[in-house]
Amino acid sequence: MRITITNTYGTAHNVSETNPAHVTSCDYYRLPLVGTIAPGNPGYEDMVELLRDNGHDTRPEGYGLIFLESEEFSATYVGSIEQIETYKRENVDGTATFDASQGVMYAQWPHGKGWDDFLPRVFWNQAQRGAIVDGVGLVTAFAHTETPGAEAIVYEFEGAWLPGGKPEHMVTYHCTACHMDTFHDSGHVHENTGPDRRRWAARQARQHIISAARHGVGDKNSACRPNNGEMLRVVNAVARDMWGATGNALPDTDDAYCATKGPCSIIRELRAGVRPPVYRA
Repeated sequence: MRITITNTYGTAHNVSETNPAHVTSCDYYRLPLVGTIAPGNPGYEDMVELLRDNGHDTRPEGYGLIFLESEEFSATYVGSIEQIETYKRENVDGTATFDASQGVMYAQWPHGKGWDDFLPRVFWNQAQRGAIVDGVGLVTAFAHTETPGAEAIVYEFEGAWLPGGKPEHMVTYHCTACHMDTFHDSGHVHENTGPDRRRWAARQARQHIISAARHGVGDKNSACRPNNGEMLRVVNAVARDMWGATGNALPDTDDAYCATKGPCSIIRELRAGVRPPVYRA
Protein backbone atom coordinates (compact mmCIF):
# COMPACT_ATOMS: atom_id res chain seq x y z
CA MET A 1 0.00 0.00 0.00
CA ARG A 2 1.73 3.18 -1.18
CA ILE A 3 0.72 6.24 0.83
CA THR A 4 1.34 9.74 -0.46
CA ILE A 5 1.47 12.45 2.19
CA THR A 6 0.63 15.92 0.92
CA ASN A 7 2.04 19.08 2.47
CA THR A 8 -0.57 21.77 2.99
CA TYR A 9 1.79 24.28 4.61
CA GLY A 10 5.55 24.60 4.30
CA THR A 11 8.17 23.03 2.05
CA ALA A 12 7.63 19.71 0.30
CA HIS A 13 10.22 17.10 1.30
CA ASN A 14 11.70 13.99 -0.26
CA VAL A 15 11.03 10.73 1.57
CA SER A 16 12.25 7.15 1.55
CA GLU A 17 10.70 4.96 -1.15
CA THR A 18 9.77 2.39 1.48
CA ASN A 19 8.75 4.68 4.35
CA PRO A 20 6.84 7.94 3.69
CA ALA A 21 7.43 8.99 7.32
CA HIS A 22 11.21 9.05 6.82
CA VAL A 23 12.37 12.34 5.29
CA THR A 24 15.65 12.12 3.40
CA SER A 25 16.11 15.66 2.01
CA CYS A 26 14.40 18.69 0.51
CA ASP A 27 15.16 21.31 -2.12
CA TYR A 28 15.05 24.44 0.02
CA TYR A 29 16.77 25.20 3.32
CA ARG A 30 17.29 28.15 5.60
CA LEU A 31 20.83 28.96 6.68
CA PRO A 32 20.18 30.17 10.23
CA LEU A 33 23.76 29.79 11.49
CA VAL A 34 27.11 30.50 9.87
CA GLY A 35 30.39 30.37 11.76
CA THR A 36 33.94 29.12 12.08
CA ILE A 37 35.96 27.00 14.48
CA ALA A 38 39.72 26.86 14.86
CA PRO A 39 42.28 25.18 17.12
CA GLY A 40 42.14 26.81 20.52
CA ASN A 41 38.38 27.30 20.46
CA PRO A 42 36.64 25.67 23.46
CA GLY A 43 35.73 22.10 22.57
CA TYR A 44 37.52 22.17 19.22
CA GLU A 45 39.19 18.77 19.60
CA ASP A 46 35.87 17.12 20.44
CA MET A 47 34.10 18.88 17.58
CA VAL A 48 36.51 17.74 14.89
CA GLU A 49 36.24 14.14 16.06
CA LEU A 50 33.24 13.92 13.73
CA LEU A 51 35.50 14.78 10.80
CA ARG A 52 38.27 12.45 11.89
CA ASP A 53 35.88 9.52 12.11
CA ASN A 54 34.94 10.09 8.46
CA GLY A 55 38.41 10.91 7.12
CA HIS A 56 37.55 14.58 6.57
CA ASP A 57 39.87 16.24 9.08
CA THR A 58 42.07 17.88 6.44
CA ARG A 59 42.26 21.56 7.48
CA PRO A 60 44.71 22.17 10.35
CA GLU A 61 43.78 25.88 10.38
CA GLY A 62 40.15 25.11 11.25
CA TYR A 63 36.79 25.01 9.51
CA GLY A 64 33.98 27.17 8.25
CA LEU A 65 30.48 25.96 9.09
CA ILE A 66 27.04 26.51 7.63
CA PHE A 67 24.02 25.00 9.38
CA LEU A 68 21.05 24.35 7.09
CA GLU A 69 17.49 23.70 8.22
CA SER A 70 14.09 23.00 6.68
CA GLU A 71 10.85 22.25 8.51
CA GLU A 72 11.66 18.53 8.64
CA PHE A 73 15.35 18.14 7.91
CA SER A 74 18.70 19.66 8.73
CA ALA A 75 22.26 19.43 7.47
CA THR A 76 25.72 20.75 8.30
CA TYR A 77 28.20 21.99 5.71
CA VAL A 78 31.89 21.98 6.61
CA GLY A 79 34.32 23.89 4.39
CA SER A 80 37.24 26.26 4.59
CA ILE A 81 37.29 29.31 6.84
CA GLU A 82 38.12 31.46 3.81
CA GLN A 83 35.06 30.24 1.90
CA ILE A 84 32.72 30.91 4.81
CA GLU A 85 34.17 34.37 5.53
CA THR A 86 33.73 35.26 1.84
CA TYR A 87 30.16 33.99 1.94
CA LYS A 88 29.40 36.13 5.02
CA ARG A 89 30.73 39.26 3.31
CA GLU A 90 28.80 38.60 0.12
CA ASN A 91 25.60 37.69 1.93
CA VAL A 92 24.96 41.08 3.50
CA ASP A 93 21.84 41.43 1.33
CA GLY A 94 20.85 37.76 1.77
CA THR A 95 21.43 36.77 -1.86
CA ALA A 96 24.81 34.98 -1.76
CA THR A 97 25.19 31.30 -2.56
CA PHE A 98 27.96 28.88 -1.65
CA ASP A 99 29.56 26.04 -3.55
CA ALA A 100 28.84 22.90 -1.52
CA SER A 101 31.32 20.90 -3.60
CA GLN A 102 34.22 22.67 -1.85
CA GLY A 103 33.50 20.95 1.45
CA VAL A 104 31.52 18.10 2.95
CA MET A 105 27.85 17.88 3.95
CA TYR A 106 26.52 15.90 6.90
CA ALA A 107 22.87 15.09 7.50
CA GLN A 108 21.47 16.84 10.60
CA TRP A 109 23.26 19.13 13.04
CA PRO A 110 25.99 17.58 15.20
CA HIS A 111 25.51 16.94 18.90
CA GLY A 112 27.80 16.09 21.76
CA LYS A 113 30.76 17.55 23.59
CA GLY A 114 31.83 20.88 22.15
CA TRP A 115 28.89 21.13 19.74
CA ASP A 116 26.27 21.44 22.48
CA ASP A 117 27.97 24.57 23.83
CA PHE A 118 28.70 26.00 20.36
CA LEU A 119 25.20 25.72 18.88
CA PRO A 120 22.56 28.09 20.26
CA ARG A 121 18.90 27.13 20.35
CA VAL A 122 17.33 28.11 17.03
CA PHE A 123 13.56 28.00 16.55
CA TRP A 124 11.83 27.59 13.21
CA ASN A 125 9.61 30.57 14.00
CA GLN A 126 11.86 33.58 14.58
CA ALA A 127 10.81 37.13 15.37
CA GLN A 128 13.45 38.48 12.96
CA ARG A 129 11.62 36.64 10.18
CA GLY A 130 8.24 38.08 11.11
CA ALA A 131 7.07 35.48 13.63
CA ILE A 132 4.88 36.45 16.57
CA VAL A 133 7.80 35.64 18.88
CA ASP A 134 10.71 33.22 18.80
CA GLY A 135 9.60 29.61 19.11
CA VAL A 136 5.85 30.16 18.68
CA GLY A 137 4.12 29.38 15.39
CA LEU A 138 3.24 26.80 12.76
CA VAL A 139 5.98 24.59 11.33
CA THR A 140 4.23 22.44 8.70
CA ALA A 141 1.00 20.51 8.07
CA PHE A 142 -0.14 17.44 6.14
CA ALA A 143 -3.52 16.72 4.56
CA HIS A 144 -5.45 13.88 6.18
CA THR A 145 -5.95 11.00 3.75
CA GLU A 146 -9.31 9.83 5.17
CA THR A 147 -11.09 12.90 6.55
CA PRO A 148 -11.62 15.68 3.97
CA GLY A 149 -10.33 19.04 5.15
CA ALA A 150 -8.52 17.63 8.18
CA GLU A 151 -4.78 18.04 8.76
CA ALA A 152 -1.98 16.91 11.02
CA ILE A 153 -0.41 20.23 12.01
CA VAL A 154 3.07 20.60 13.52
CA TYR A 155 3.55 23.69 15.68
CA GLU A 156 5.90 25.34 18.14
CA PHE A 157 4.32 26.70 21.30
CA GLU A 158 4.80 27.65 24.93
CA GLY A 159 3.43 25.19 27.45
CA ALA A 160 3.94 23.60 30.85
CA TRP A 161 4.54 19.89 31.39
CA LEU A 162 2.22 19.98 34.40
CA PRO A 163 -0.77 22.30 34.92
CA GLY A 164 0.52 25.48 36.53
CA GLY A 165 4.14 24.50 35.90
CA LYS A 166 7.06 26.45 34.47
CA PRO A 167 6.53 27.52 30.82
CA GLU A 168 8.79 25.80 28.30
CA HIS A 169 9.30 25.99 24.54
CA MET A 170 7.71 22.88 23.06
CA VAL A 171 6.85 21.31 19.72
CA THR A 172 4.17 18.74 18.84
CA TYR A 173 1.48 18.00 16.25
CA HIS A 174 -2.30 18.00 16.30
CA CYS A 175 -4.72 16.03 14.12
CA THR A 176 -7.95 17.86 13.35
CA ALA A 177 -9.69 14.61 12.42
CA CYS A 178 -9.50 13.02 15.89
CA HIS A 179 -8.59 16.03 18.09
CA MET A 180 -6.49 13.91 20.42
CA ASP A 181 -4.43 16.08 22.77
CA THR A 182 -0.81 14.97 22.51
CA PHE A 183 -0.20 15.99 26.14
CA HIS A 184 -2.18 12.87 27.03
CA ASP A 185 -0.43 10.68 24.43
CA SER A 186 3.00 9.93 25.86
CA GLY A 187 6.03 10.80 23.78
CA HIS A 188 4.36 13.20 21.34
CA VAL A 189 5.29 16.51 22.97
CA HIS A 190 8.97 17.46 22.81
CA GLU A 191 11.13 20.13 24.36
CA ASN A 192 11.87 22.39 21.40
CA THR A 193 15.66 22.38 21.51
CA GLY A 194 16.57 22.23 17.82
CA PRO A 195 15.88 20.92 14.31
CA ASP A 196 15.99 17.27 15.39
CA ARG A 197 13.03 17.75 17.76
CA ARG A 198 10.97 19.50 15.09
CA ARG A 199 11.91 16.77 12.61
CA TRP A 200 10.74 14.15 15.09
CA ALA A 201 7.40 15.90 15.70
CA ALA A 202 6.83 16.08 11.93
CA ARG A 203 7.74 12.41 11.59
CA GLN A 204 5.13 11.53 14.23
CA ALA A 205 2.54 13.62 12.35
CA ARG A 206 3.36 11.66 9.20
CA GLN A 207 3.08 8.38 11.11
CA HIS A 208 -0.35 9.45 12.36
CA ILE A 209 -1.51 10.08 8.80
CA ILE A 210 -0.07 6.75 7.62
CA SER A 211 -1.85 4.89 10.43
CA ALA A 212 -5.18 6.46 9.45
CA ALA A 213 -4.59 5.54 5.80
CA ARG A 214 -3.78 1.94 6.70
CA HIS A 215 -6.37 1.29 9.39
CA GLY A 216 -9.01 3.98 8.90
CA VAL A 217 -10.32 6.50 11.41
CA GLY A 218 -11.63 5.04 14.64
CA ASP A 219 -10.25 1.52 14.21
CA LYS A 220 -8.68 0.05 17.36
CA ASN A 221 -5.41 -0.37 15.45
CA SER A 222 -5.40 3.19 14.19
CA ALA A 223 -3.58 6.07 15.86
CA CYS A 224 -6.44 8.31 14.66
CA ARG A 225 -9.32 7.48 17.02
CA PRO A 226 -11.87 10.23 17.74
CA ASN A 227 -13.47 10.03 21.18
CA ASN A 228 -16.70 11.48 19.78
CA GLY A 229 -17.25 13.50 22.95
CA GLU A 230 -17.46 10.46 25.23
CA MET A 231 -15.37 11.92 28.07
CA LEU A 232 -17.01 15.32 27.69
CA ARG A 233 -20.46 13.77 28.16
CA VAL A 234 -19.26 12.02 31.31
CA VAL A 235 -17.81 15.22 32.76
CA ASN A 236 -20.95 17.19 31.87
CA ALA A 237 -23.19 14.56 33.45
CA VAL A 238 -21.18 14.60 36.69
CA ALA A 239 -21.19 18.41 36.74
CA ARG A 240 -24.96 18.59 36.24
CA ASP A 241 -25.47 16.09 39.05
CA MET A 242 -23.13 17.91 41.44
CA TRP A 243 -24.40 21.42 40.74
CA GLY A 244 -27.99 20.70 39.88
CA ALA A 245 -27.51 22.49 36.56
CA THR A 246 -29.48 21.88 33.38
CA GLY A 247 -26.82 23.02 30.90
CA ASN A 248 -23.40 21.60 30.09
CA ALA A 249 -20.29 22.85 31.85
CA LEU A 250 -18.16 22.07 28.77
CA PRO A 251 -18.77 21.91 25.01
CA ASP A 252 -20.19 18.46 24.27
CA THR A 253 -18.19 17.65 21.13
CA ASP A 254 -14.44 17.15 20.79
CA ASP A 255 -14.07 19.67 17.98
CA ALA A 256 -15.94 22.35 19.92
CA TYR A 257 -13.93 21.68 23.09
CA CYS A 258 -10.66 21.66 21.14
CA ALA A 259 -11.55 24.95 19.46
CA THR A 260 -12.04 26.69 22.80
CA LYS A 261 -9.72 24.92 25.26
CA GLY A 262 -7.47 22.54 23.32
CA PRO A 263 -4.76 22.53 20.63
CA CYS A 264 -7.12 23.92 17.98
CA SER A 265 -7.43 27.08 20.08
CA ILE A 266 -3.64 27.48 19.93
CA ILE A 267 -3.52 26.81 16.19
CA ARG A 268 -6.31 29.30 15.53
CA GLU A 269 -4.34 32.02 17.35
CA LEU A 270 -1.13 31.11 15.52
CA ARG A 271 -2.85 31.39 12.14
CA ALA A 272 -4.22 34.78 13.16
CA GLY A 273 -0.74 35.99 14.14
CA VAL A 274 -1.65 36.23 17.81
CA ARG A 275 0.51 34.88 20.64
CA PRO A 276 -1.57 32.24 22.45
CA PRO A 277 -1.63 31.93 26.23
CA VAL A 278 0.86 29.44 27.65
CA TYR A 279 -0.79 26.01 27.39
CA ARG A 280 -1.60 24.38 30.73
CA ALA A 281 -0.06 27.29 32.64
